[in-house]
Amino acid sequence: MKKIPLLVAAGVGYVLGAKAGRGRYEQIRSGAQKIAENPKVQSASHKASEAVATQAAAAADVAKEKVTDVASAAADKVRHETSINPAP
Repeated sequence: MKKIPLLVAAGVGYVLGAKAGRGRYEQIRSGAQKIAENPKVQSASHKASEAVATQAAAAADVAKEKVTDVASAAADKVRHETSINPAP
């Protein structure tokens, strides 16, 4: 039953889009292109990309340290338990 509202919305969007026509589409596209080519937008995009790359590297380092610590603790626990309860 939830598919019907989705199909109705898609149909309405299609009809309204068709009424707007190619001219309005081109107008919206050229406006978006002007914004994307703006030097301020380019600069902000570049800064955001650099920030994401820096944060991703930092997050990877933290994750690596955590995984190493957990793996070491698990190995120690297994060694300790096998020394207490040796296999038959």
